[in-house]
Amino acid sequence: MKANTRRTFLKHAGIGLLAVPTVSLAKNISLDKVDVAVQAISVSLNVRDFGAKGDGQTKDTAAIQQAIDRCNILGGGEVIVPAGNYLTGAIELRSNVELRLEKDAVIKGSPDLNDYHVMQVRWEGKWIQGYSGLIYAFGAKNIAITGPGKIAGNDKVSGRPTADNPLRRPALIEPINCTDIRFSNFATEYHSMWSIHLTYCDTVNIKNLYIRSTGGNGDGIDVDSCKLVVIDSCDIATGDDCISLKSGRGMEGYSLLRTTEDVHIKNCTFADSIFACIGIGSETSGGIRNVTIENCAFTGAKTFALYMKSRVGRGAFIENISANNLEVSGMQGGFLRFNLSGSGLQDQDPVPGNEGIPTTKNFSFTNIRVTDVPVLVDGGTGIHPNKPLEGFTLANITGTAKSGITLVNIKNANIKNINVTGISGPMLRIYNVSGKGLEGAVTIPAPKSQDPIPQPATPYQLH
Repeated sequence: MKANTRRTFLKHAGIGLLAVPTVSLAKNISLDKVDVAVQAISVSLNVRDFGAKGDGQTKDTAAIQQAIDRCNILGGGEVIVPAGNYLTGAIELRSNVELRLEKDAVIKGSPDLNDYHVMQVRWEGKWIQGYSGLIYAFGAKNIAITGPGKIAGNDKVSGRPTADNPLRRPALIEPINCTDIRFSNFATEYHSMWSIHLTYCDTVNIKNLYIRSTGGNGDGIDVDSCKLVVIDSCDIATGDDCISLKSGRGMEGYSLLRTTEDVHIKNCTFADSIFACIGIGSETSGGIRNVTIENCAFTGAKTFALYMKSRVGRGAFIENISANNLEVSGMQGGFLRFNLSGSGLQDQDPVPGNEGIPTTKNFSFTNIRVTDVPVLVDGGTGIHPNKPLEGFTLANITGTAKSGITLVNIKNANIKNINVTGISGPMLRIYNVSGKGLEGAVTIPAPKSQDPIPQPATPYQLH
């Protein structure tokens, strides 16, 4: 991958310094169409000049951090990491700084948890105490990491919190409450923890990343209560969701109402060994809307290529989700599943009443080519009868599958041009579904649904 020049960085990373109107990426408006003039910044610093050894043995944390801090205070520019193996603890990326990893440069995370800062981080939709990311930023603007080098986590600090150490483990890259972010042309490697975790971020462009992880909890890119995000031309093979979209859990997430919105995923290749290629949820209490997925190849998953998940007690909404021109093969579960009533951990303070049942509308899946998927669409238990899905399109589906389409509790469905062979049993099974293209469907019994959450004795307050 060709390294980006500083001029290119300044042009793209400056997006958002001037007012940018809110737009819907679900309508194919992407960040690379926005061009904002910014003042040229000339600082270029090399971490070797600040004492970094790059020998894989010496901890280079202080040297790299000093170079970043110096670049920031001088007005911004690039911090160059030349070829070498740089063992580091947590590094904080600051405003107006591009961290550029040259060819054969590897930043490797320390095996010692004491080398990571303890701070407020998001974990399963809640803010808790935890270790910072290996490379993190907090409240920064106009930041970038570019390649063609590599960032690798250390397996000794990954995994889930334990009773002995309840702090959340370090993500690999974790900007929090940041704006104008660009990640491009580098590789990542990690085990049993998230590779990239975006939280409360705005205006993000991720392009040409090569992401590899293994083990449970090894998500590739998590978009957590963020807006205006483009993920383009990435190759992601992970131990858990390749991409996960989420927005908080329970009354905490519902009260904060930080929505994930305007997300455009395009031209990517996905493979997953434990769960789904793209997961929407299950932490959805801040709402998720305006998501476009297009021109992507799904080459393997333990469950489904696309898995939409939430539960009673989440509240909020999932709306305006579209997927177009997808190639789907190697699925152990199938192409698409809804589980929007009972997926994920129930929160200690769930959203009560009918308000706690997620609202869903405008789902569209078009021009999909499937190869030997076990199930085409599993929507048999996912939509609550109190709040049917309003608007569902499934059109121009071709290929081979073993089982067809099951849908429940949907209004204004539009099913057309389903040309899939190899189906055993009915192509379409429905309950409480209205709309077009339902001729010949087999009616199934009403699935069991969960009751709304009872009102608590004491109203919830953020704490």
